[in-house]
Amino acid sequence: MASTTPPPAAPSAPPPAPPRIFSTARRIAARRRMLALQALPDAPRYLIADMVEDVLERLAFLRFEPASALVVGDYSGALGRALAARGGAVTEAEPAHGFDEEQPYPCGPFDFIASLGSLDTVNDLPGALVHIRRALAPGGMMIASFTSSGSLPVLRETMLAADAERPAPRLHPAVDVRAGGQLLQRALFADPVIDQRPLQVAFRGLDRLVGDLRAQGLANVLADPGPPLGKAALARARQAFAAAGTDGRTVERLEILTLSGWKPSTRSD
Repeated sequence: MASTTPPPAAPSAPPPAPPRIFSTARRIAARRRMLALQALPDAPRYLIADMVEDVLERLAFLRFEPASALVVGDYSGALGRALAARGGAVTEAEPAHGFDEEQPYPCGPFDFIASLGSLDTVNDLPGALVHIRRALAPGGMMIASFTSSGSLPVLRETMLAADAERPAPRLHPAVDVRAGGQLLQRALFADPVIDQRPLQVAFRGLDRLVGDLRAQGLANVLADPGPPLGKAALARARQAFAAAGTDGRTVERLEILTLSGWKPSTRSD
């Protein structure tokens, strides 16, 4: 009987590339500017301070003292110092210095990985979470915190007032609690925990808010950021921001989303 050789299987199509919402070049430039501004006296650090405090409280509650840790994005260095003081070996990484969160990590495995204030501007967030899990040792833990849905409501209304009938893309789309839970499940983290908390800050004017955002790495890094505000539009923005406050101060809100989970001890990747 004549034998036949089956035809070779057709190659599988590569997965579709994630949408390009953010500009990698603008993201790196914004973080480099942030690092320069953080070197100035009295630089605002309330956002990173809140995230660091939250991470340390979670670790204390769990009584988890990792022997090795990777800290990504903490420009204050406070979390790394605290973990090192507890006897852990700490590696610190910064996207502005070439650490690519959307590629496999060149180091590890770690018992603990913290990502602070950086994952909100990656184009492939599901992939970035998978890279974190793969860089963990079996049984290791991840905590990621970043600004999320509901942040900067006053600024959003202010920009709409400034642009009038021709609104432009100026603020980032953001992840909400429900999407955060779905992302952790998709990245195969065990025992996922997702929560959101507000951080409110009062400002004397729009320019002070914008300065604080730039100094804390929250500048616009959209791939299509829209045109800059003209003189008249900027005047409308300042007026709208002031009108949203009382007694010369306007309260703005940042929503911080925290995702945490564990790498199952039975997985090796």
